[in-house]
Amino acid sequence: MIDVARLAGVSQQTVSRLVNGDRNVRPEIRERVEDAIRQLQYRRNTAARALATNRTMNLGVISFGLTQYGPSVALFGIADEARKAGYATSLVTLEEAGVEDISRGLDHLVADSVDGIIVLAPVQSALTALSALSTSVPLVVFAPGADEDIANVAVDEVLGARLATRHLLDLGHETVWHVSGPEGWLGAEARIRGWRAELASAGRVANVDFKADWSAESGYLAGRKIAANPDITAVFVANDQMALGVLSALKEEGVRVPEDISIVGFDDVPESRYYAPGLTTIRLNFSEVGRLCVGRILDLMKGLALDPVPRLQPKLIHRSSTAPPQMEDAASASLLRAISTTT
Repeated sequence: MIDVARLAGVSQQTVSRLVNGDRNVRPEIRERVEDAIRQLQYRRNTAARALATNRTMNLGVISFGLTQYGPSVALFGIADEARKAGYATSLVTLEEAGVEDISRGLDHLVADSVDGIIVLAPVQSALTALSALSTSVPLVVFAPGADEDIANVAVDEVLGARLATRHLLDLGHETVWHVSGPEGWLGAEARIRGWRAELASAGRVANVDFKADWSAESGYLAGRKIAANPDITAVFVANDQMALGVLSALKEEGVRVPEDISIVGFDDVPESRYYAPGLTTIRLNFSEVGRLCVGRILDLMKGLALDPVPRLQPKLIHRSSTAPPQMEDAASASLLRAISTTT
């Protein structure tokens, strides 16, 4: 540690603070210390640190829905940030997220003597289960669309849905239809709320949403129904995978994007810029979700007086899948689509 401090040009106390998870270190100093650690291949003595701090240096993670983009990227952020703070992670994956499932996961991690637990299960059943349970270690929950709380980390997905809907309305579309995620998912419910709220504030009609299940296949099936309705000119899809399916179905049915129908997705998966056309979407920083979860659990472990975690802000990424409606061609396009669905 003395060599790291000398190479970084800082005090040994500063190096000690950083390697022991103190987040109140200026970014430029943190970078210098981390560079010195890499150059010197410094390895922390985790056993000695555990004895000194009376901690196991292990964080528990309960996860559900890792096949979805958001939770999987958030998990990577958790593991990376925990490693930087000198912690290992123990992962419990769940097939279901009911009270018994969550309870077993908590019991397993507590028995493993973890110092804190992060619950990465963004479904309503997990929140319901956690409200009925208690644990002896600090706990942080990733809760999309939830209110700000000292133990919640959330993205403002309601705002994200409003941004998507507002973008399409501002382009001149009369209303916006929605392909929603599955019931019980906090993100799906938040995106429905935001879509409806933005339409209501604009005095527009919120038609019945097309139900789907996050998969491209379910988006494709919704896309077939969308193509059959000549009144639809704009669609907000609750994730990018489903948007891919919608785009595929529309192409098969001869519906042009964005000339006939504009499409907005959600999440900004790395592939979305390469869709045909490139997908306008809402970007959420799920890696930052993971880092915030670790930062908050470390602060809770210290017993600090904390303010609620501010919700992460989404961002609209404008690409080629959205455009103003082509009013001069709208009548003929609608007629052609109506004829094609009856022949």
